[in-house]
Amino acid sequence: MGLQLPPLSLYIHIPWCIQKCPYCDFNSHAVKQGIPEQEYIAHLLADLDQDLKLVTDRPVSSIFIGGGTPSVFSATGISAILQGVRQRLNCTADMEVTMEANPGTVEAERFAGYVAAGVTRFSIGVQSFQSAQLKALGRIHDCDEAIRAAELASTLPLSSFNLDLMHGLPQQDISGALADLQQAIALAPPHLSWYQLTIEPNTAFASRPPVLPADDTLWDIQQQGLALLQQHGYQQYEISAYAKPGHQCRHNLNYWRYGDYLGIGCGAHGKITLPTRNTIVRTVKIKHPKGYMDIGRGYLDSKEQVPAEDRPFEFFMNRFRLLEPCPHADFTAYTGLPVSMIAPAINQAVQQQLLLDTGQHWQITDKGARYLNDLLTLFID
Repeated sequence: MGLQLPPLSLYIHIPWCIQKCPYCDFNSHAVKQGIPEQEYIAHLLADLDQDLKLVTDRPVSSIFIGGGTPSVFSATGISAILQGVRQRLNCTADMEVTMEANPGTVEAERFAGYVAAGVTRFSIGVQSFQSAQLKALGRIHDCDEAIRAAELASTLPLSSFNLDLMHGLPQQDISGALADLQQAIALAPPHLSWYQLTIEPNTAFASRPPVLPADDTLWDIQQQGLALLQQHGYQQYEISAYAKPGHQCRHNLNYWRYGDYLGIGCGAHGKITLPTRNTIVRTVKIKHPKGYMDIGRGYLDSKEQVPAEDRPFEFFMNRFRLLEPCPHADFTAYTGLPVSMIAPAINQAVQQQLLLDTGQHWQITDKGARYLNDLLTLFID
């Protein structure tokens, strides 16, 4: 069976931020001696030039500018990046362009400039509206700045915007978590990312763990929060993503549907399907800014093919984050493998009530979403 081309997106990584948050395990670097904005933009576009051979003239339907904190770049810089991308790639007329931004005063003042540069959607890193929690999380904005940033975003000619919000914060109780969620809902963002704080390796929290809520409290927060979101018209479409109708993040949907994406910038990951070779390639760029901008090294840190035996786990690890039905045909099209190859694992998942199988679609159950790791383990070769 041959591979089919899924939709294509572009991820752009800007690695700098004002300071490193203690929970963050992303490839981010605190600003120490200024940001080499123009130099880095030139390298981003040269990086993209080297990747063009992987995608020829395939249409690109979404761009995500992540970090770090991309809003440390000027609007002029973001404009130069997007202009360079449009010159090199076949961008669709209705392309979604998401940019992560902090709600700090300086960044918020730039929002209109980013929109003029071509950004159609902001993802604003609020995390909490409570001063003590923001301090514990190492955030440099306050509650009022977060509210003003969301209010400003709602006045701009955007297709949508997202608020990033955490729960399960240090010593947080149910009322504190729901108060944060109620404040976010009151700002009426079309999209909410509401997710639980986890302690990741190689972070400040990993070396000095805070006291987090008990599992029973976390479960109550999730259940009561879900009811509150549904009551206000937000539909859960992914493990930690909620949207008003028509405002799902198209870029993230492409990730979860096992779509393709180029990744440019420090430490950026990419996944590209090459049907003529019947291969799926994963790329990772050099992680540290100094090494990435060393002209003699190039930008690629690693490039490897995804073995056929790893594709089922990879496919479902992404696909089962979504709550929508998964067509059998998508599995075959995007992995190049027959459904019969995974029949034993599917049967086990159905028997354990983690999955429903209609014969045309697979549908993750509430139990499957709760015990997602157990479900995915069934597909490890």
